[in-house]
Amino acid sequence: MVVREGPFEAQIERILDSETLRNSEALRRLLRYLADKSLSGEADQLKEYTVGLDALAKPATYDPRHDSVVRIQVGRLRQKLGEYYRSEGKDEPILIDLPKGGYRLRWEPRAQTAEASIISPGRDRVRVAFIVVSVAFIAAVVWAALASVQLWRERKVSAPFHAAWTPELQELWRPFLETRRPLIVAVAAPLFVGFQGQGYYRDLSMNDWNDVLRSPKIDALRETLGNAPLIPRYNYTGIGVMTAAFQLGRLLAVADASIAVTKSNQLSWQQFADNNVLLIGAPRVFGGQLDGLPVQLPLELKDGGVRVLDPRPGEPDFLRDEFPSISEREVSSTPDDGEAYALITHAPGPLGAGDVGSFSSNRSPGTAAAAQSFANPAWARTLVTKLRKSSGELPRYYQIVLKVRYKDTVPTEITYVMHRELSVAQQPSANKE
Repeated sequence: MVVREGPFEAQIERILDSETLRNSEALRRLLRYLADKSLSGEADQLKEYTVGLDALAKPATYDPRHDSVVRIQVGRLRQKLGEYYRSEGKDEPILIDLPKGGYRLRWEPRAQTAEASIISPGRDRVRVAFIVVSVAFIAAVVWAALASVQLWRERKVSAPFHAAWTPELQELWRPFLETRRPLIVAVAAPLFVGFQGQGYYRDLSMNDWNDVLRSPKIDALRETLGNAPLIPRYNYTGIGVMTAAFQLGRLLAVADASIAVTKSNQLSWQQFADNNVLLIGAPRVFGGQLDGLPVQLPLELKDGGVRVLDPRPGEPDFLRDEFPSISEREVSSTPDDGEAYALITHAPGPLGAGDVGSFSSNRSPGTAAAAQSFANPAWARTLVTKLRKSSGELPRYYQIVLKVRYKDTVPTEITYVMHRELSVAQQPSANKE
């Protein structure tokens, strides 16, 4: 059955103005965009990249292979349409849904249980009423059966994921997810120096291109390689960072939130101001952006370990990583075993707005273990127990130090060491001169 554009467009406007979508501007833009494309017949040709650019205002550098925001937002819109028709839209004349596997909206008139136009007296009236009620009852039973089967299928598929969200995990992640601010996951992409036509070089002390241009070491290497042109490259990351991103992504994939992924070199202060942000990797790769937040950080990740700026009685002022140097082992035969400290930071964003999280270590297994502690239900329970104050609440902002033992770069043991509640720096009053 063909439905005219007029009723369809009117129904779209009712949904856009509904309480269900009132607080989600991104979903409203997406729905209007897909409605226009469905009416014009272009919806079946839409690609994920095009939807990201045109409907969700993603930059031209957006890559659907690394950023699942379109899939997440389309899934949320599908859920919101179902929620709308179960509540405020239960009596709407036009049903609109978004079938899985595409971007074309489907619409159809709601089945009506209209009364007969001519009601005869006596027995005919009773018969007509009985037929109407019977049809309505049968339709309701069939609909309930189909809905129950569909709900059972959805719960069967999603149950393993939702089961992972224990109360402790929800407590740890609530500040990042239960707000209207989108969440950006920034993955460490350290600076590599490219010698055109020759290869790439990485120096841990060089995380800014100006450092490269001033480096005598780079000048010597360049001369050895025939004065090859220098090229900055941010295309690689460590296995620990990759593992951490996978663990967090697997957990956050089922969260009802707008989540995007970016590289450390593309993360701007404006993004810090407008979003909640997770940093995965060593602070030096992120250009010291944690240092610019309005909070005092009593624990600092330094080369070789974690510095404790205010050690308490019996605590050391430096927690040193323990791993064999290259000179102490034969690279070709000895696995990379050792112990490293991991630092987890939860701090406020610029001007105290939003939340910034950081998972870091000097060693790749430490970074992976830091993220694992926030994705594993058992470890989340341990951290919540350690963090909980006498009032029963968790600190609003904090830092946690973990000790990670690893074998052949694989974390084998995680131990809680200490934590600190963070004091937020006071912002100047708006009415002060």
